[in-house]
Amino acid sequence: MTIPENIFKSYDIRGIYPTEINEENVSQITKAIFAFLTKDYPAGQPFKFGLGRDMRLSSPALFQIAKDTLISLGAQVVDLGLLSTPSFYFAVSNLGLDGGFIISASHNPKEYNGMKIIRKIDKGVLKIGKNTGIDEIKRLALEGVQPPAGQGSVTEESSVLEKEAEKALEIAGHPNIKPFKVVADAGNAMGSLYVEELFKHIPGELTRMNFNLDGNFPAHQPDPLQPKNLVDLQNKVRETGADIGLAPDGDGDRMFIVDENGQIVPPSIITSIIAKELLKTHPGATIIADIRYLINARENVDEAGGKLSVSKVGHAFITEQLQNEGAIFAGESSAHYFFAATGGAEAQMPVILIILAVMSREGKPLSEIAESCRRAFESSEINFEVKNGPELLDLVKQKYADGEISTLDGVAVSYPDLRISLRSSNTEPLIRLNVEAKDKVKMEQTKNEVVQLIQSAKK
Repeated sequence: MTIPENIFKSYDIRGIYPTEINEENVSQITKAIFAFLTKDYPAGQPFKFGLGRDMRLSSPALFQIAKDTLISLGAQVVDLGLLSTPSFYFAVSNLGLDGGFIISASHNPKEYNGMKIIRKIDKGVLKIGKNTGIDEIKRLALEGVQPPAGQGSVTEESSVLEKEAEKALEIAGHPNIKPFKVVADAGNAMGSLYVEELFKHIPGELTRMNFNLDGNFPAHQPDPLQPKNLVDLQNKVRETGADIGLAPDGDGDRMFIVDENGQIVPPSIITSIIAKELLKTHPGATIIADIRYLINARENVDEAGGKLSVSKVGHAFITEQLQNEGAIFAGESSAHYFFAATGGAEAQMPVILIILAVMSREGKPLSEIAESCRRAFESSEINFEVKNGPELLDLVKQKYADGEISTLDGVAVSYPDLRISLRSSNTEPLIRLNVEAKDKVKMEQTKNEVVQLIQSAKK
């Protein structure tokens, strides 16, 4: 049995099946996770361990071995079955569980699988990543830790989705929603479950695209961050005259939204719409946005009387910062949305509800609502494969030294009407560029200027 070190990532465990993660090594990885999660747990008190999985072809076998292993260690296993990552987070945060993991590889291609691990804390959930224990789990797994045997048990929990929908309605204020025409492309993945459940509770005509769970991903890879994977949804929205389109990713913790014209609504605009709504009932509260794009969120939050806090990129960082600062909501540029009311983790049901509620109340199409929140134009993220990332970050810092410099996450340069963000990838030899400006022409000019600078100096 071998466990490759490279499967232990910044935010989760993830590798190719069966060469890197498989039926032979998943038991030892499970033992390491159990040993880590229970190390400070009261002796003799059974650990209520939530266990879920996605629809990948390898997930049922890995799930069964993990469950059997946990039972042999004395865990009270709560079998959550098939569910999205937000639903898994909700279950641990709200249903009296102590921690656990979901077997999933998010939006990765079909040959991947992995585990996302969390522990329940007073403020919600703690995501286990590089700064919160993944390295210790790696060490325990590679050393072959053998926790004491015990006599565990297993129960099934089948009410997660219904309870999650009830919580989402509560967060959104039980709004009156008009019967909109909604198209959702779930990419044959887990987001289909919570979209389906939500529309049992609200009116509307739901057109389902790729809702059957299929780990082969026959339609397209379930990664809406890649524009090509949104084309079918955009076309269907236009063809059917729908009011809105939804595109959750493979494990459902990200969701892109398109308007009635089939145009992608930038996540910073979605963040702005939701923040303005929540600030009506939480005046003066803190909202978090990540370093990549800030102008839209900052100006909308300021106008609504809230306080904007800036985070590093990465869902684990954002959850932790939301809890530590007592923020009520966070929006990330990659379409992760986080609510204090769900333990600080991602939740997409309340996002859908709040957007539909605003459309219902305003009586305006989503494109018009989105445009009313626009304060800046944003480049898409541009990636460069480089060997001299730190040198390039310094070069940008020097060229734009007359701006306000932040090194929270890479280098960000701010001017009154312009921002540049350049960061190194956590997992790949890449640097990532994002540019935003109040004037579209200035954004394009600055983007081209920085691209040329990087291209001329990269190695």
